[in-house]
Amino acid sequence: MASLQQYPNGIFHVHFRFAGERVKRSLKTRSLTEANSRLARLSETIRLVEMGRLEIPADQDAATFLLADGKPIAVKNRSTVCTLAQLFCAYDESLPPGAKEDSTLEGERIHRGHLLRLLKSRRSLKTVKHTVLQDYVNARLSERHRKKLIQPATVRKEITTLRLIWNWGIEAEHIATPLPTRKLVYPKVDQKPPFMTWSQIEAAIIQRSVTAEEEKELWAALFLDRNQIDELLDHVQTHAPYVVSYPLLVSVAHTGARRSELMRALLEDFDLSRRVFIIREKKKSRYKATTFRHVPMSGRLCETIREWKLIHPGGPFAFCETARTCLTKTTVERCFESPMRKSCWEKVRGFHVFRHSFASNLAAAGIDQRIIDEWMGHQTEEMRRRYRHLFPDQQHAALESVFGSPNGKQPFAATIPIGA
Repeated sequence: MASLQQYPNGIFHVHFRFAGERVKRSLKTRSLTEANSRLARLSETIRLVEMGRLEIPADQDAATFLLADGKPIAVKNRSTVCTLAQLFCAYDESLPPGAKEDSTLEGERIHRGHLLRLLKSRRSLKTVKHTVLQDYVNARLSERHRKKLIQPATVRKEITTLRLIWNWGIEAEHIATPLPTRKLVYPKVDQKPPFMTWSQIEAAIIQRSVTAEEEKELWAALFLDRNQIDELLDHVQTHAPYVVSYPLLVSVAHTGARRSELMRALLEDFDLSRRVFIIREKKKSRYKATTFRHVPMSGRLCETIREWKLIHPGGPFAFCETARTCLTKTTVERCFESPMRKSCWEKVRGFHVFRHSFASNLAAAGIDQRIIDEWMGHQTEEMRRRYRHLFPDQQHAALESVFGSPNGKQPFAATIPIGA
């Protein structure tokens, strides 16, 4: 059954089902009379097809054929891109140099590898239906990586990559129909736990009798208070086998910068005269390769960078082991893990704990959310929720503004025993 819907701009759209798929197309008219006429002709064409009196040619898009009253549409500049592998290759060839960051391209390459492996590289684009995509989702969720099941968030990213390339294919006239990703079913997952202190995590481990995997997840939610950060940095200063470790970890602990941001940071980005660290951001803008945010430098960070500059090995990068080599993900992780090994700080999981702690301590100190967002470069509500519970003063003040009593008096005093 086909139906009409008029959008706020006055344009009529037709909605109908055909071969198990929902179709929505604009009729490109504001006239109710014309829209009803098109609707009647569409309903009759669908009836003829279902009766077998009219056949949809193999080279025609079904919805377009039906809306054309069953008349074949001449195919202009017919694309030679017919398979999934050909679509991916055509997409690669269309990208100009510098259009995307290397890390983004690497992520897309991994996603596409799984898509081609399970959907098959020679799969015709016309056969990529909703059921095919759901089978892909189910198959990926049953696979493992490092002995752990693939997470729904990972599969969603892979489908997002496919949709991005598919939409490019529509614009390039390689594909006529949108990717049928609506109503794909994914399992529900638990929200990540809020950030917790060291003592809270230890108490939770004792109370819940958690498994090794659950304990690992709890320690991943650790945030260090200000005193613990100072103690940890003091430990790194005296125990790190790499001289670059201490200035690197002080920088992330006192600015909340991401690992990739510190890897690309230049020595000139630390402005000691203004006490500001200029952080170079990637992927934040669709139109600019690099954007910047400014974070004030603490006294300890200023002093650390000043001393680091005196022994810096040379080259443009702020953190490096030699004048000709910048830090990689592997060397950054080594700079973090080496001083922690076989110490009381061994439970601290990953470089990112400093970024968590930076945001959490700002929140606990009552710093305005807008300032935290500006310094952290936050763009998602999900990350804010993980440390929002650390705004106790603001939350209590908000509660008192609604339920508090004037002059601090108790609004009600029970004088009648319950049950009297």
